[in-house]
Amino acid sequence: MVSQDRYPEGLRYTREHEWIRVEGEEGVIGVTWFAQDQLGDVVFCEVPAVGSRLTKDEPFGVVESVKTVSDLYAPVSGQVVAVNEELESRPELVNEDPYGRGWIVRVRIENPAELDDLMDAEAYRAMVEGSD
Repeated sequence: MVSQDRYPEGLRYTREHEWIRVEGEEGVIGVTWFAQDQLGDVVFCEVPAVGSRLTKDEPFGVVESVKTVSDLYAPVSGQVVAVNEELESRPELVNEDPYGRGWIVRVRIENPAELDDLMDAEAYRAMVEGSD
C-alpha cells in the first residue's frame, strides 16, 4: 500500500491518530491506517451511544487490540448521530478498511471552526513518517 492510500486526501487528522471526513454538517470519524497498524489486530471497540455528546480532544471510546487498549479522542465536538454497529461483531474492520467499513462514529459537528485545528493528509503523513 502506498502512503497516499494510507493517508487519504480530503480527510482531517488528529495528533492522536483519528481521522474525520466531513459530509455536510456531519463528520464520520475513525482511526488512521497508522493507528491500526500500531495497534495490531483489533478485537473490540467501545463506542458511545447515539445521542451522546463528544467534546473536542476528549476521549470518547476505546479500541482494544491483542497488543494494547487505546483511547479514542474526538477530533471535533458534536452529537453522535450514528455508530458503526458492524464493529460489534467484526472489530477487525478497523484493520481491514480503516477509512471505509471500519469507521467508528458519525457526529453532527457543533463548531466547524474546530476542523481548522486538524492536520491535512500531507501534514499528518509528515508527522507519522517522521516518527519511523
